[in-house]
Amino acid sequence: MKSFRLAVFLGVFLALAVTCAGAQAADPADQVKRIQKAYEGITDIRGTFIQKSTIRDLNRTDVYRGEFFIKPPMKMKLVYAGSASQDIVINKDHMLILKKGERQAYRMRFDRQTYGQTPVALLGGFGKIGEEFTATGTGDALVLKPKKPTGNITSLRIILSDEGFPIRAFTIHDSRSNVIEIELKDVSVNTGIRDSLFDLSVPKGFSVYDQGL
Repeated sequence: MKSFRLAVFLGVFLALAVTCAGAQAADPADQVKRIQKAYEGITDIRGTFIQKSTIRDLNRTDVYRGEFFIKPPMKMKLVYAGSASQDIVINKDHMLILKKGERQAYRMRFDRQTYGQTPVALLGGFGKIGEEFTATGTGDALVLKPKKPTGNITSLRIILSDEGFPIRAFTIHDSRSNVIEIELKDVSVNTGIRDSLFDLSVPKGFSVYDQGL
């Protein structure tokens, strides 16, 4: 009798486990639609981030912290703090990098090939995931592969959030086996970020270098 009861218990437990797993496994297409739907109502995004970059050739991992401000799809400002202090401003197809400690400014064009250099900027384009990527995955994770060449990026893994802003973290893999992990914190949307924040003017006293303009 005890063996029978144990068998029944195990059978019920396994059935419940399978049912719960099936309930939690969301269709990647539905997850993509959920992200795109959320972006439809977003006029701006701001928050903080932690970026961990592992460079295989150098056998080194660096950690960066900062703030981001985005007006989708193509206005962004990334403010890196600490020893790597710099501002990156993207306004449509132009990008400005301000290395504040060195008082140097680099002006260049911004396009698909530049995303590998500014990975947080991918947040601005996730509203068109269905157009830009093929998606697979289960549960709260999506694996995205670019449909067109996007710098050296080969795939991204997005961790979804159950509430608020739909993306909690994402990891980028590139063709050189480098890995960039980005965790988002304190994300707020529609706070009324002004366009002037994305001004591309260079502060006085900075040396300016134009690259590929």
